[in-house]
Amino acid sequence: MNRPETSRLRVASNDRHLEREDGTPFLYVADTAWELFHRLSREEADRYLTTRASQGFTVIQAVVLAELDGLTAENANGDLPLEDKDPTRPVEAYFAHVDWIVDRANELGLVVGMLPTWGRYWKRTASSQTGPNVGAEDMIFTAENSRAYGEWLAGRYREADLIWILGGDRDLDSDEERAILDATAEGLAVGDGGAHLRTFHPRGPGRSGEQLADADWVDFHMCQTSHGARGHDTGVFIDADYALEPAKPVVDGEPRYESIPVGFYNQGNNPAVRFSDYDSRQAAWWAILAGACGHTYGNNNVWQMYDTGRTPVLSAAIPWHRAISHPGAAQMGYMRELLESVGWWKLRPQPGPGGHEGFLVDAPAHGAAKVRAALAEDGSAALVYSPQGEPFTLRLTALGARRIREQWFNPRYGTLHPIHTATNRAFQTYTPPTRGEESDWVLVLEAV
Repeated sequence: MNRPETSRLRVASNDRHLEREDGTPFLYVADTAWELFHRLSREEADRYLTTRASQGFTVIQAVVLAELDGLTAENANGDLPLEDKDPTRPVEAYFAHVDWIVDRANELGLVVGMLPTWGRYWKRTASSQTGPNVGAEDMIFTAENSRAYGEWLAGRYREADLIWILGGDRDLDSDEERAILDATAEGLAVGDGGAHLRTFHPRGPGRSGEQLADADWVDFHMCQTSHGARGHDTGVFIDADYALEPAKPVVDGEPRYESIPVGFYNQGNNPAVRFSDYDSRQAAWWAILAGACGHTYGNNNVWQMYDTGRTPVLSAAIPWHRAISHPGAAQMGYMRELLESVGWWKLRPQPGPGGHEGFLVDAPAHGAAKVRAALAEDGSAALVYSPQGEPFTLRLTALGARRIREQWFNPRYGTLHPIHTATNRAFQTYTPPTRGEESDWVLVLEAV
Protein backbone atom coordinates (compact mmCIF):
# COMPACT_ATOMS: atom_id res chain seq x y z
CA MET A 1 0.00 0.00 0.00
CA ASN A 2 1.92 2.98 -1.27
CA ARG A 3 0.72 6.25 0.19
CA PRO A 4 3.07 9.28 0.06
CA GLU A 5 3.45 10.66 3.57
CA THR A 6 2.52 14.16 2.39
CA SER A 7 -0.85 12.91 1.18
CA ARG A 8 -2.19 11.96 4.61
CA LEU A 9 -5.58 13.50 5.37
CA ARG A 10 -6.05 15.85 8.31
CA VAL A 11 -8.43 18.52 9.58
CA ALA A 12 -7.53 21.97 8.25
CA SER A 13 -6.45 24.66 10.70
CA ASN A 14 -9.82 26.43 10.40
CA ASP A 15 -11.58 23.22 11.59
CA ARG A 16 -14.08 23.50 8.72
CA HIS A 17 -12.75 21.18 6.03
CA LEU A 18 -10.32 18.35 5.38
CA GLU A 19 -6.99 18.69 3.61
CA ARG A 20 -3.84 16.82 2.66
CA GLU A 21 -0.71 17.31 4.72
CA ASP A 22 0.68 19.56 2.01
CA GLY A 23 -2.30 21.90 2.53
CA THR A 24 -4.32 20.84 -0.51
CA PRO A 25 -8.06 21.06 0.35
CA PHE A 26 -9.88 17.73 0.14
CA LEU A 27 -13.55 17.70 -0.84
CA TYR A 28 -15.34 14.68 0.64
CA VAL A 29 -17.51 13.34 -2.22
CA ALA A 30 -18.45 9.82 -1.17
CA ASP A 31 -20.51 6.90 -2.38
CA THR A 32 -22.04 4.33 -0.05
CA ALA A 33 -20.83 0.91 -1.16
CA TRP A 34 -21.54 -0.89 2.09
CA GLU A 35 -21.33 -4.42 0.62
CA LEU A 36 -18.29 -3.79 -1.62
CA PHE A 37 -15.80 -5.99 0.28
CA HIS A 38 -18.37 -8.67 0.95
CA ARG A 39 -20.18 -9.20 -2.35
CA LEU A 40 -17.98 -8.17 -5.28
CA SER A 41 -15.19 -10.10 -6.95
CA ARG A 42 -11.97 -8.33 -7.88
CA GLU A 43 -13.15 -7.88 -11.44
CA GLU A 44 -16.48 -6.46 -10.29
CA ALA A 45 -14.84 -4.23 -7.69
CA ASP A 46 -12.50 -2.85 -10.34
CA ARG A 47 -15.48 -2.02 -12.56
CA TYR A 48 -17.25 -0.28 -9.71
CA LEU A 49 -14.22 1.69 -8.49
CA THR A 50 -13.12 2.72 -11.98
CA THR A 51 -16.59 4.05 -12.72
CA ARG A 52 -16.85 6.00 -9.49
CA ALA A 53 -13.39 7.52 -9.96
CA SER A 54 -14.34 8.66 -13.47
CA GLN A 55 -17.53 10.23 -12.12
CA GLY A 56 -15.58 12.44 -9.73
CA PHE A 57 -16.00 10.69 -6.39
CA THR A 58 -13.19 11.02 -3.85
CA VAL A 59 -14.31 8.62 -1.09
CA ILE A 60 -15.83 5.12 -1.08
CA GLN A 61 -17.62 4.10 2.13
CA ALA A 62 -17.52 0.31 2.66
CA VAL A 63 -17.89 -2.11 5.58
CA VAL A 64 -15.43 -4.85 6.56
CA LEU A 65 -17.94 -6.90 8.58
CA ALA A 66 -20.95 -6.24 6.39
CA GLU A 67 -24.61 -5.88 7.28
CA LEU A 68 -26.19 -8.53 5.04
CA ASP A 69 -25.15 -11.80 6.69
CA GLY A 70 -21.63 -10.47 6.85
CA LEU A 71 -20.48 -13.08 9.37
CA THR A 72 -22.23 -16.10 7.90
CA ALA A 73 -22.35 -15.56 4.13
CA GLU A 74 -19.10 -16.05 2.23
CA ASN A 75 -17.58 -13.32 0.07
CA ALA A 76 -17.15 -13.63 -3.70
CA ASN A 77 -14.18 -15.95 -3.17
CA GLY A 78 -15.93 -18.24 -0.71
CA ASP A 79 -14.30 -16.85 2.44
CA LEU A 80 -15.78 -15.76 5.78
CA PRO A 81 -14.15 -12.84 7.62
CA LEU A 82 -13.75 -14.43 11.06
CA GLU A 83 -13.17 -17.87 12.53
CA ASP A 84 -16.24 -18.80 14.61
CA LYS A 85 -17.39 -15.15 14.55
CA ASP A 86 -14.44 -14.24 16.77
CA PRO A 87 -13.08 -10.70 16.13
CA THR A 88 -9.66 -11.79 17.39
CA ARG A 89 -9.44 -14.56 14.74
CA PRO A 90 -9.57 -12.86 11.32
CA VAL A 91 -9.41 -15.04 8.20
CA GLU A 92 -6.39 -14.10 6.11
CA ALA A 93 -7.98 -14.94 2.74
CA TYR A 94 -10.94 -12.66 3.39
CA PHE A 95 -8.72 -9.73 4.34
CA ALA A 96 -6.41 -10.33 1.39
CA HIS A 97 -9.47 -9.60 -0.75
CA VAL A 98 -10.12 -6.41 1.23
CA ASP A 99 -6.44 -5.50 0.75
CA TRP A 100 -6.78 -5.77 -3.01
CA ILE A 101 -9.85 -3.55 -3.13
CA VAL A 102 -8.30 -0.91 -0.87
CA ASP A 103 -5.12 -0.88 -2.96
CA ARG A 104 -7.09 -0.57 -6.20
CA ALA A 105 -9.20 2.27 -4.80
CA ASN A 106 -6.06 4.13 -3.71
CA GLU A 107 -4.46 3.58 -7.13
CA LEU A 108 -7.47 5.31 -8.67
CA GLY A 109 -7.16 8.25 -6.29
CA LEU A 110 -10.04 7.18 -4.07
CA VAL A 111 -9.96 7.32 -0.27
CA VAL A 112 -11.65 4.40 1.47
CA GLY A 113 -14.11 5.35 4.21
CA MET A 114 -13.68 2.04 6.07
CA LEU A 115 -16.23 0.86 8.60
CA PRO A 116 -14.60 -1.85 10.74
CA THR A 117 -18.04 -3.35 11.34
CA TRP A 118 -21.73 -2.74 10.82
CA GLY A 119 -23.47 -1.67 13.99
CA ARG A 120 -25.49 -4.85 14.49
CA TYR A 121 -22.37 -6.61 15.72
CA TRP A 122 -21.53 -4.24 18.58
CA LYS A 123 -25.02 -3.17 19.67
CA ARG A 124 -26.81 -5.06 22.43
CA THR A 125 -29.88 -2.95 23.18
CA ALA A 126 -32.79 -2.56 20.79
CA SER A 127 -33.76 0.88 19.54
CA SER A 128 -36.04 2.27 16.86
CA GLN A 129 -35.81 0.45 13.53
CA THR A 130 -33.43 -2.25 14.80
CA GLY A 131 -36.16 -4.62 15.96
CA PRO A 132 -36.47 -6.54 19.24
CA ASN A 133 -33.58 -8.42 20.83
CA VAL A 134 -31.14 -7.12 18.30
CA GLY A 135 -28.15 -8.21 20.34
CA ALA A 136 -29.29 -11.74 21.12
CA GLU A 137 -27.58 -13.42 18.17
CA ASP A 138 -25.73 -10.63 16.33
CA MET A 139 -23.51 -9.04 18.97
CA ILE A 140 -19.92 -10.33 18.90
CA PHE A 141 -17.98 -7.37 20.30
CA THR A 142 -16.91 -6.49 23.80
CA ALA A 143 -14.71 -3.63 24.94
CA GLU A 144 -11.77 -6.03 25.11
CA ASN A 145 -12.02 -7.74 21.74
CA SER A 146 -13.10 -4.58 19.93
CA ARG A 147 -9.88 -2.86 20.99
CA ALA A 148 -7.84 -5.83 19.82
CA TYR A 149 -9.71 -6.00 16.51
CA GLY A 150 -9.29 -2.26 15.96
CA GLU A 151 -5.57 -2.40 16.66
CA TRP A 152 -5.07 -5.36 14.32
CA LEU A 153 -7.15 -3.82 11.53
CA ALA A 154 -5.47 -0.41 11.74
CA GLY A 155 -2.05 -2.00 11.76
CA ARG A 156 -2.88 -3.83 8.57
CA TYR A 157 -4.04 -0.64 6.81
CA ARG A 158 -1.60 1.76 8.42
CA GLU A 159 -0.21 2.87 5.05
CA ALA A 160 -3.51 2.96 3.16
CA ASP A 161 -5.34 6.13 2.18
CA LEU A 162 -8.46 5.81 4.28
CA ILE A 163 -10.74 7.24 6.95
CA TRP A 164 -12.14 5.21 9.85
CA ILE A 165 -15.92 5.35 10.19
CA LEU A 166 -17.24 3.78 13.39
CA GLY A 167 -20.87 3.19 14.27
CA GLY A 168 -22.35 1.51 11.23
CA ASP A 169 -25.93 2.80 11.22
CA ARG A 170 -26.61 2.34 14.93
CA ASP A 171 -27.11 4.73 17.84
CA LEU A 172 -25.61 4.66 21.33
CA ASP A 173 -28.05 3.56 24.03
CA SER A 174 -25.91 2.31 26.91
CA ASP A 175 -22.61 2.73 28.71
CA GLU A 176 -21.58 -0.71 27.51
CA GLU A 177 -22.04 0.29 23.87
CA ARG A 178 -20.09 3.52 24.43
CA ALA A 179 -17.26 1.53 25.99
CA ILE A 180 -17.11 -0.73 22.94
CA LEU A 181 -16.93 2.23 20.55
CA ASP A 182 -14.31 4.02 22.62
CA ALA A 183 -12.23 0.86 22.78
CA THR A 184 -12.47 0.40 19.01
CA ALA A 185 -11.38 4.00 18.44
CA GLU A 186 -8.47 3.55 20.84
CA GLY A 187 -7.39 0.34 19.15
CA LEU A 188 -7.45 1.99 15.73
CA ALA A 189 -5.25 4.85 16.96
CA VAL A 190 -2.74 2.44 18.47
CA GLY A 191 -2.71 0.26 15.38
CA ASP A 192 -2.01 2.99 12.83
CA GLY A 193 -0.26 5.45 15.13
CA GLY A 194 -2.99 8.02 14.60
CA ALA A 195 -2.42 8.10 10.86
CA HIS A 196 -6.09 8.29 9.91
CA LEU A 197 -9.09 10.43 10.75
CA ARG A 198 -12.01 8.93 12.69
CA THR A 199 -15.72 9.66 12.71
CA PHE A 200 -19.06 8.04 13.61
CA HIS A 201 -21.93 7.00 11.32
CA PRO A 202 -25.18 7.10 13.36
CA ARG A 203 -28.62 5.68 12.74
CA GLY A 204 -30.83 8.06 10.81
CA PRO A 205 -31.95 10.62 11.33
CA GLY A 206 -29.06 11.21 13.70
CA ARG A 207 -25.88 13.16 14.43
CA SER A 208 -22.52 12.21 15.87
CA GLY A 209 -22.43 15.74 17.25
CA GLU A 210 -25.42 14.90 19.44
CA GLN A 211 -24.34 11.45 20.59
CA LEU A 212 -20.57 11.90 20.82
CA ALA A 213 -20.06 15.59 21.50
CA ASP A 214 -17.57 14.73 24.26
CA ALA A 215 -15.57 12.15 22.29
CA ASP A 216 -12.07 13.43 21.56
CA TRP A 217 -11.56 10.68 18.99
CA VAL A 218 -14.22 12.11 16.67
CA ASP A 219 -12.10 14.20 14.28
CA PHE A 220 -15.03 15.37 12.18
CA HIS A 221 -18.75 15.01 12.66
CA MET A 222 -20.99 12.84 10.53
CA CYS A 223 -24.78 12.91 10.41
CA GLN A 224 -27.36 10.74 8.69
CA THR A 225 -30.26 12.77 7.30
CA SER A 226 -31.82 9.48 6.17
CA HIS A 227 -34.64 8.55 3.82
CA GLY A 228 -37.82 9.74 5.49
CA ALA A 229 -39.30 12.35 3.17
CA ARG A 230 -38.84 14.46 0.08
CA GLY A 231 -37.84 18.07 0.69
CA HIS A 232 -36.27 17.21 4.06
CA ASP A 233 -33.70 19.98 4.59
CA THR A 234 -30.36 18.23 5.07
CA GLY A 235 -28.81 21.59 5.83
CA VAL A 236 -30.53 21.70 9.22
CA PHE A 237 -28.29 18.84 10.41
CA ILE A 238 -25.21 20.62 9.09
CA ASP A 239 -26.32 23.87 10.73
CA ALA A 240 -26.52 22.13 14.11
CA ASP A 241 -23.07 20.53 13.93
CA TYR A 242 -21.47 23.58 12.34
CA ALA A 243 -22.47 25.58 15.42
CA LEU A 244 -20.90 23.18 17.93
CA GLU A 245 -17.87 24.01 20.04
CA PRO A 246 -15.17 23.02 19.54
CA ALA A 247 -15.61 23.49 15.81
CA LYS A 248 -15.16 20.43 13.61
CA PRO A 249 -15.84 19.68 9.94
CA VAL A 250 -19.17 17.99 9.29
CA VAL A 251 -20.52 15.79 6.49
CA ASP A 252 -23.76 13.94 5.78
CA GLY A 253 -22.74 10.28 5.66
CA GLU A 254 -26.12 8.93 4.53
CA PRO A 255 -28.77 11.13 2.90
CA ARG A 256 -31.75 10.01 0.86
CA TYR A 257 -30.59 7.47 -1.71
CA GLU A 258 -31.45 7.61 -5.36
CA SER A 259 -34.00 4.87 -6.16
CA ILE A 260 -34.83 3.99 -2.54
CA PRO A 261 -38.54 4.01 -1.55
CA VAL A 262 -39.48 7.31 0.07
CA GLY A 263 -39.98 6.86 3.81
CA PHE A 264 -39.55 3.09 3.62
CA TYR A 265 -39.51 2.83 7.42
CA ASN A 266 -42.82 4.72 7.79
CA GLN A 267 -46.02 2.77 8.14
CA GLY A 268 -48.09 2.76 4.96
CA ASN A 269 -45.33 3.94 2.62
CA ASN A 270 -45.69 3.13 -1.07
CA PRO A 271 -42.57 1.26 -2.32
CA ALA A 272 -43.30 2.42 -5.87
CA VAL A 273 -42.59 6.04 -4.87
CA ARG A 274 -38.83 6.51 -4.90
CA PHE A 275 -36.28 9.24 -4.52
CA SER A 276 -34.93 10.54 -7.81
CA ASP A 277 -31.64 12.12 -8.81
CA TYR A 278 -33.27 15.47 -8.00
CA ASP A 279 -33.80 14.42 -4.38
CA SER A 280 -30.16 13.32 -4.09
CA ARG A 281 -28.96 16.52 -5.74
CA GLN A 282 -31.10 18.74 -3.54
CA ALA A 283 -29.77 17.02 -0.42
CA ALA A 284 -26.20 17.60 -1.57
CA TRP A 285 -26.51 21.28 -2.41
CA TRP A 286 -28.41 22.12 0.76
CA ALA A 287 -25.72 20.41 2.85
CA ILE A 288 -22.76 21.98 1.07
CA LEU A 289 -24.14 25.52 1.30
CA ALA A 290 -24.90 24.97 4.98
CA GLY A 291 -21.15 24.49 5.52
CA ALA A 292 -20.51 20.76 5.04
CA CYS A 293 -16.98 19.65 4.13
CA GLY A 294 -18.43 17.50 1.37
CA HIS A 295 -21.31 15.12 0.85
CA THR A 296 -22.22 11.45 0.48
CA TYR A 297 -24.31 10.03 -2.35
CA GLY A 298 -26.09 6.70 -2.29
CA ASN A 299 -28.05 4.46 -4.61
CA ASN A 300 -30.37 1.78 -3.23
CA ASN A 301 -29.22 -0.80 -5.78
CA VAL A 302 -25.52 -0.06 -5.31
CA TRP A 303 -25.02 0.01 -1.55
CA GLN A 304 -26.19 -3.62 -1.36
CA MET A 305 -24.55 -4.56 -4.69
CA TYR A 306 -27.85 -6.01 -5.83
CA ASP A 307 -27.76 -8.36 -8.80
CA THR A 308 -29.90 -10.99 -10.45
CA GLY A 309 -30.32 -13.96 -8.14
CA ARG A 310 -29.81 -11.99 -4.93
CA THR A 311 -32.62 -11.26 -2.52
CA PRO A 312 -33.43 -7.56 -2.91
CA VAL A 313 -33.40 -5.28 0.12
CA LEU A 314 -35.83 -2.33 0.18
CA SER A 315 -37.26 -3.24 -3.24
CA ALA A 316 -33.99 -3.04 -5.14
CA ALA A 317 -34.66 -3.99 -8.75
CA ILE A 318 -31.74 -2.84 -10.92
CA PRO A 319 -28.36 -4.64 -10.98
CA TRP A 320 -25.64 -2.55 -9.37
CA HIS A 321 -23.53 -2.50 -12.55
CA ARG A 322 -26.38 -0.69 -14.33
CA ALA A 323 -27.35 1.49 -11.38
CA ILE A 324 -23.84 2.97 -11.09
CA SER A 325 -24.74 4.98 -14.21
CA HIS A 326 -27.86 6.56 -12.73
CA PRO A 327 -27.80 10.36 -13.20
CA GLY A 328 -27.41 11.28 -9.53
CA ALA A 329 -23.88 9.87 -9.47
CA ALA A 330 -22.65 11.96 -12.38
CA GLN A 331 -24.24 15.04 -10.80
CA MET A 332 -21.98 14.65 -7.75
CA GLY A 333 -19.05 15.04 -10.12
CA TYR A 334 -20.56 18.15 -11.69
CA MET A 335 -20.96 19.59 -8.20
CA ARG A 336 -17.36 18.82 -7.34
CA GLU A 337 -16.06 20.53 -10.49
CA LEU A 338 -17.96 23.72 -9.74
CA LEU A 339 -17.01 23.79 -6.08
CA GLU A 340 -13.33 23.34 -6.82
CA SER A 341 -13.44 26.08 -9.45
CA VAL A 342 -14.62 28.68 -6.93
CA GLY A 343 -12.44 27.62 -3.99
CA TRP A 344 -15.18 25.85 -1.99
CA TRP A 345 -13.02 25.71 1.17
CA LYS A 346 -13.39 29.49 1.53
CA LEU A 347 -17.20 29.41 1.44
CA ARG A 348 -19.13 30.17 4.62
CA PRO A 349 -22.88 29.62 5.06
CA GLN A 350 -25.02 32.74 5.07
CA PRO A 351 -28.07 33.36 7.28
CA GLY A 352 -31.50 33.07 5.74
CA PRO A 353 -33.33 36.15 4.51
CA GLY A 354 -33.99 38.71 7.19
CA GLY A 355 -33.17 42.29 6.34
CA HIS A 356 -31.03 44.48 4.15
CA GLU A 357 -27.71 43.95 5.94
CA GLY A 358 -27.14 40.30 5.14
CA PHE A 359 -26.12 38.72 1.84
CA LEU A 360 -29.35 36.78 1.24
CA VAL A 361 -31.97 39.52 1.54
CA ASP A 362 -35.15 37.87 0.29
CA ALA A 363 -35.90 34.26 -0.73
CA PRO A 364 -38.08 31.26 0.14
CA ALA A 365 -36.96 30.28 3.64
CA HIS A 366 -38.91 27.08 4.28
CA GLY A 367 -39.96 23.84 2.63
CA ALA A 368 -38.76 22.22 -0.57
CA ALA A 369 -38.10 25.57 -2.28
CA LYS A 370 -35.80 26.85 0.49
CA VAL A 371 -32.90 28.87 -0.87
CA ARG A 372 -29.46 28.51 0.71
CA ALA A 373 -26.39 30.66 0.09
CA ALA A 374 -22.68 30.64 0.90
CA LEU A 375 -20.14 33.45 0.53
CA ALA A 376 -16.35 33.19 0.38
CA GLU A 377 -14.55 34.65 3.38
CA ASP A 378 -12.50 36.92 1.13
CA GLY A 379 -15.51 38.02 -0.91
CA SER A 380 -14.14 36.38 -4.05
CA ALA A 381 -17.17 34.21 -4.83
CA ALA A 382 -20.65 33.18 -3.77
CA LEU A 383 -23.05 30.33 -4.55
CA VAL A 384 -26.82 30.43 -4.16
CA TYR A 385 -29.01 27.33 -4.59
CA SER A 386 -32.66 27.61 -5.58
CA PRO A 387 -34.17 24.08 -5.51
CA GLN A 388 -37.30 25.00 -7.48
CA GLY A 389 -36.11 27.95 -9.52
CA GLU A 390 -37.68 30.53 -7.20
CA PRO A 391 -36.35 34.12 -7.45
CA PHE A 392 -34.20 35.57 -4.67
CA THR A 393 -32.61 38.92 -3.80
CA LEU A 394 -28.96 39.47 -2.81
CA ARG A 395 -26.94 42.34 -1.38
CA LEU A 396 -24.15 42.41 -3.94
CA THR A 397 -21.87 44.66 -1.93
CA ALA A 398 -21.17 41.65 0.32
CA LEU A 399 -18.72 40.61 -2.39
CA GLY A 400 -15.43 42.42 -2.30
CA ALA A 401 -15.00 43.49 -5.92
CA ARG A 402 -16.61 46.39 -7.77
CA ARG A 403 -17.48 44.08 -10.66
CA ILE A 404 -18.76 40.51 -10.52
CA ARG A 405 -19.23 37.76 -13.08
CA GLU A 406 -22.72 36.24 -12.91
CA GLN A 407 -23.54 32.75 -14.21
CA TRP A 408 -26.25 30.15 -13.79
CA PHE A 409 -25.04 26.61 -13.14
CA ASN A 410 -27.35 23.77 -14.19
CA PRO A 411 -26.70 21.00 -11.61
CA ARG A 412 -28.52 18.44 -13.74
CA TYR A 413 -26.06 18.62 -16.62
CA GLY A 414 -23.07 20.49 -15.18
CA THR A 415 -23.36 23.41 -17.60
CA LEU A 416 -22.70 27.11 -17.00
CA HIS A 417 -24.86 29.83 -18.56
CA PRO A 418 -23.42 33.36 -18.41
CA ILE A 419 -25.67 36.23 -17.41
CA HIS A 420 -23.25 39.16 -17.65
CA THR A 421 -20.57 41.00 -15.71
CA ALA A 422 -22.26 43.55 -13.48
CA THR A 423 -21.31 46.54 -11.38
CA ASN A 424 -21.34 45.46 -7.76
CA ARG A 425 -23.77 47.84 -6.08
CA ALA A 426 -26.83 47.63 -3.85
CA PHE A 427 -29.37 44.83 -4.32
CA GLN A 428 -30.23 42.53 -7.19
CA THR A 429 -33.04 40.04 -7.71
CA TYR A 430 -32.16 36.92 -9.69
CA THR A 431 -34.75 34.81 -11.50
CA PRO A 432 -33.49 31.32 -12.50
CA PRO A 433 -33.96 30.25 -16.14
CA THR A 434 -36.71 27.74 -15.29
CA ARG A 435 -39.06 27.26 -12.38
CA GLY A 436 -40.88 24.36 -10.75
CA GLU A 437 -40.15 21.06 -9.02
CA GLU A 438 -36.83 19.56 -10.17
CA SER A 439 -35.88 22.86 -11.84
CA ASP A 440 -33.03 23.60 -9.48
CA TRP A 441 -30.32 26.15 -10.26
CA VAL A 442 -27.13 27.46 -8.68
CA LEU A 443 -26.18 31.11 -9.09
CA VAL A 444 -22.40 31.53 -9.35
CA LEU A 445 -20.97 34.95 -8.52
CA GLU A 446 -17.24 35.63 -8.90
CA ALA A 447 -15.30 38.78 -8.22
CA VAL A 448 -13.61 40.24 -11.31
